[in-house]
Amino acid sequence: MACENKTLVTEFILEGLSKDVTIQSKLLLIFSFIYTITLIGNFTLILLTRIDNELSTPMYYFLFNLSLLDISFTTVTVPNMLVNLYTKNKSITYTGCFTQLYFFHFLGGSECLLLAIMSLDRYMAICEPLRYTQIMNMDVCLRMALGCWFSGVLFSCSHTVHVAKLSFCTSNVINHFFCDIPPLYQLSATDTRSSTLEIFIVGGFVAGGSFLLTLVSYVLIISSILKINSAKGKSKAFSTCASHLMVVSIFFGTILFMYLRPPSAYSQENDKLFCVFYNIFTPMLNPVIYSFRNKDVKRAMVRLSKKMSSYS
Repeated sequence: MACENKTLVTEFILEGLSKDVTIQSKLLLIFSFIYTITLIGNFTLILLTRIDNELSTPMYYFLFNLSLLDISFTTVTVPNMLVNLYTKNKSITYTGCFTQLYFFHFLGGSECLLLAIMSLDRYMAICEPLRYTQIMNMDVCLRMALGCWFSGVLFSCSHTVHVAKLSFCTSNVINHFFCDIPPLYQLSATDTRSSTLEIFIVGGFVAGGSFLLTLVSYVLIISSILKINSAKGKSKAFSTCASHLMVVSIFFGTILFMYLRPPSAYSQENDKLFCVFYNIFTPMLNPVIYSFRNKDVKRAMVRLSKKMSSYS
């Protein structure tokens, strides 16, 4: 349906997670707390990996990049959502909407690729320990990390361009708490079939490819661990990859379910809950799951606290 004799949309209205004022007030408190914890946890991890020499390893370099991505990823959506909950003004400009869409998929795509690279790093550490330091040197790690960030830019450009070609004139109310592709498709006055197919292919290549690389890496890792004779050796090997496997399962599980499925299975209410899970809760949990239960990080925090005490 074309937008003939109709006014094109210049702003959108984000309905958010609930229309109930009481629930909105509770959500404001909950998400403000979660966002604060996310910033504190990830900034702490960034600080530790930058100033502690014992954390100058490929694994912690990738965790440094993951924390940067998590802070940026959740900041794309949460502050705007908190403002909307507080002021009750739920409007976002057309440009602001597509800017949010671009950065959301740029950072999400980069994180998919980074998680796959981290699984490859764990594979090299466990299955190729004698060649690990030679292959996974910091120059290689830097190139891998930059490749993830740059690929995320290209991935998001493709998505954003396809959605920006659509026309919006029938409605401007988005049943979501941020601008994302599925709810924008619901508002489009343009046929979205070709755009949906192109995004499905590109998204499948990035998210599906990253998931496949991660899956293959862990199949090889588990196979290698099972060959270890000592129970202590098996336990230590499993502990080095259990945290990453946990977050990978959560992140890729929700991503693949949301974006790589037929339109007939789309549900806005379910999608909002899944987005809350991987866009708000996962970035908060990552520092805890990955690092703060890690002995190296705990020792680094002790050393940092001692340094701070000596200066006071």
